[in-house]
Amino acid sequence: MRLLHTMLRVGNLEESLKFYCELLGMKLLRRKDYPGGEFTLAFVGYGDESHNAVIELTYNWGVEKYELGNAYGHIALGVDDIYATCEEIRNQGGKVVREPGPMKHGSTVIAFVEDPDGYKIELIQLGSQGSAAKQESQEQLVSQ
Repeated sequence: MRLLHTMLRVGNLEESLKFYCELLGMKLLRRKDYPGGEFTLAFVGYGDESHNAVIELTYNWGVEKYELGNAYGHIALGVDDIYATCEEIRNQGGKVVREPGPMKHGSTVIAFVEDPDGYKIELIQLGSQGSAAKQESQEQLVSQ
């Protein structure tokens, strides 16, 4: 067994595709309209579905908003430089809802961004702790 995809219902497919593909760098892998069921499925990800888990964006025609509820958590993405990634997302009009910094009760550097429908995407710093200058700045703030 292996994880194939995670499905998210979205209110505006074009806005969601722009967020996941342009801001987060995923690729649109496939998209299909289902006129009989009045919905569209779009699959996005960082690699071919045969080897990678992907995200299925489901757009139910005419539904512009969903209640997210309190059971959903987030999708997590590993990034090489969390500070630069957040800055680039912000510069492209994305919403950073938790600035990069150590997680509570730990040392892993994380941040959160929000997609157009309000779904949270956690960014996790991989390897080094991001650009040295911004890391030093963060450490100075913590020590004050």
